[in-house]
Amino acid sequence: MKIKTARELMVPLEKYATVSEDATLKDAVDALEKAQAELDHKRCQYLHRAVLVLNKNKEVVGKISQMDVLRSLEPKSKDIENTRKVSLNGFSAQFVKSMMDSHSLWVHPLRDICAKAAKTKVKDLMATLTEGEFIDEKASLEEAIHIMIMWHHHSLLVTKEGNIVGILRLTDVFIYINDLIKSCEI
Repeated sequence: MKIKTARELMVPLEKYATVSEDATLKDAVDALEKAQAELDHKRCQYLHRAVLVLNKNKEVVGKISQMDVLRSLEPKSKDIENTRKVSLNGFSAQFVKSMMDSHSLWVHPLRDICAKAAKTKVKDLMATLTEGEFIDEKASLEEAIHIMIMWHHHSLLVTKEGNIVGILRLTDVFIYINDLIKSCEI
């Protein structure tokens, strides 16, 4: 059995939702919807779950996940340093809720959502890229899976000669693995 490469399973950059770093959250939502509508369902069975952010030179500098969009609804949550780490490091749900209450977080996150979406800049809520999010297009799927598991990434940016050419999504990797398992004669 030939193991596929990152390139063989990636979604090409030109087929993925992108916005400029000066775009608004509303622009990002629109770009995601447009990319979903243009999605080739024979190649990609599942919808995109992120928007890639481009700088003025059309280089990918960050991404916005569904979680980033939800976090942006409560801008005061940035005031509490490392709130994500607190919730992931074993603190009880009661403790996290008491932090939310004492800082008046998530009281009315959907109030004025249209105004928030129109004024929130993508560059203010995007996740910047980390070293562990990249994989060469020639890398094996086995290497990609290893990186995804070790770094808990839902996607990897696929590079060719240092330039980002696509995105390898966990969903597509899982479908491929699922198909391999189903093809086994047991």
